[in-house]
Amino acid sequence: MATTELTTTARAWLDGALRGICVGLFALLVLLVVWQVFTRLVLGQPSAWSEEAARHAFVWVSLIGIAIAVGEKADVIMDFLVERLPVPVQRGADVIAYLATLAFVLYVMVFGGLQQSVLAWGQQNPLLPLTQGQLYLALPVSGVLLTVYLTIHLVGTFFPGYQGHVGVDEDLEAAAL
Repeated sequence: MATTELTTTARAWLDGALRGICVGLFALLVLLVVWQVFTRLVLGQPSAWSEEAARHAFVWVSLIGIAIAVGEKADVIMDFLVERLPVPVQRGADVIAYLATLAFVLYVMVFGGLQQSVLAWGQQNPLLPLTQGQLYLALPVSGVLLTVYLTIHLVGTFFPGYQGHVGVDEDLEAAAL
């Protein structure tokens, strides 16, 4: 198997795995919220643990969903100025944007998230059978996922035919012709 085929296969596997995890976490979130509403309105005794679990499930779904959106280049961009620039300058703006985002992700999400997780690792959550540090792992995990996708996009900017790069900007391709 060629390197590009391997990269494409790995990328497709990662995309599918993250989508599956997101769907599972969202289903769990729905069940937790339904249980919370049922215990509050029907039983008259709200379940404290389900509210806490739903909060953390929501955080995980959100952060993994952001990674999926960045991977598909479906994140919010405002390119009304950039699209008026010549194609080589557009590529330069893409590189600057990817590098700035990558710097933020690595410093705040990966490095800062790992520090926060380590600091809170021994703090037992009073309502869930997990420590706070384990719950805080959502930040560095999503930071690593974002780093992978941003790196793929960065490589795809320099090598437009790169097979691991999914969702090449059609407007940029049309402008190059």
